Amino acid sequence: MMLEETEASDLDLIGQAQKGDRAAFGTLVERHYGFVYRVAWRWCGSKPDAEDIAQEVCARLGRAIRDYRGGSAFTTWLYAMTLNAARDMKRKSARETAKVDAFGVQALIEGGVEPEPEDQAETLWLAVRQLPDKQRDAVLLVYGEGLTHAAAADAMACAEATVSWHIHEAKKRLRTLMRTAGEV
Repeated sequence: MMLEETEASDLDLIGQAQKGDRAAFGTLVERHYGFVYRVAWRWCGSKPDAEDIAQEVCARLGRAIRDYRGGSAFTTWLYAMTLNAARDMKRKSARETAKVDAFGVQALIEGGVEPEPEDQAETLWLAVRQLPDKQRDAVLLVYGEGLTHAAAADAMACAEATVSWHIHEAKKRLRTLMRTAGEV
């Protein structure tokens, strides 16, 4: 009786993709697309934007896979790539918004107004999205993705103490934002 071949590891797929194997690259993308989309959605809170970010990460991954050296976990590398793509999209959106400054961000949203949050968790994530970039990234990675401060520091390319400080500052801002949201 012959045993079926086990599923290829990420490292095997990465090695094959770095040598130009498109099927291995496709498998790698399929395996991690949901992860990238989830991180992007938590970062931006919009399904269309999260899809755009995830697609951008896939395109970037095609160009950058040869540069992956395995110094950290592949998912840590994907966190960083996803957060960078999300920030790039936000900067692009800010430039476009500046052109339409009379209407602000809401003027860019097709179909009118964003729905009101249905529960406290969604209200909290809306508040998280208002935090400065580094604070938002730290909260997303630690509380949204369940990473340790050390793993989040790896993904953010900073010291663990810096992540802890961003979390501390984010909590202070979130208290204020949540109080304000409760008054509305």
